[in-house]
Amino acid sequence: MLCLDLSEKRALITGSTRGIGRAVAEFLAKSGAKVVITGRDASRAEEVAEEIARNYRVETLGLAMNLGEEGSIREAYSKVEEKWGGVDVLVNNAGITRDKLFLRMSPEDWEEVIRINLTGTFLLTSLAIKGMLKNRWGRVVNLSSVVGFTGNVGQVNYASTKSALIGFTKSLAKELAGRNITVNAVAPGFIETDMTAGLKEELKQEYLKNIPLGRFGKPEDVAGAVLFLCSDLASYITGEVLHVNGGMY
Repeated sequence: MLCLDLSEKRALITGSTRGIGRAVAEFLAKSGAKVVITGRDASRAEEVAEEIARNYRVETLGLAMNLGEEGSIREAYSKVEEKWGGVDVLVNNAGITRDKLFLRMSPEDWEEVIRINLTGTFLLTSLAIKGMLKNRWGRVVNLSSVVGFTGNVGQVNYASTKSALIGFTKSLAKELAGRNITVNAVAPGFIETDMTAGLKEELKQEYLKNIPLGRFGKPEDVAGAVLFLCSDLASYITGEVLHVNGGMY
């Protein structure tokens, strides 16, 4: 029977101590999955993992993971393998911004965003899919962004990584399809998170004019889309991008 039941599936969500990542972790846990919470702060990751375990009665693991450092990624994933043998579901959610107009953007601003948003995703995915290949079942969901399609002033570096994730998604989907592993992307619009909280009010009002639904999204709106793509309901969907933006694109 096709359903949203992910009981006994093992899921790792990057950047899951807050915002969209935490909402995704809670949705997957609510559906029965064991979840790995990751973030730069180990104590915060452990705290969130304990809260989710208590609220949804599933096994959890909280780990420090810095996607800008290969050693950190490998160390964290080795702990997942030690405890659970790997994962069935990988949600590449974590990302950073270093917003500046292009003419003021330094090579460091460019490289840091590329390293964390794109290279970190590559490194972690290369580790996670090994077990999926062996088990002939897996789900990879990459968090892109509406600005990867529309562009945005001051975000040449960020938008470039989010566009690149689409090519990554579509190509990897073709490579892994024969092993029953789907690879999809979700492209959120403007979502109420820490990343958008700093926007000036007049800028928020300007953005709202271009959103037919007339509101910013909530992390739960994105989490529902991710859960769908991880479930049996989406077993015949791969290489696709699901836009969650209130109709703005």
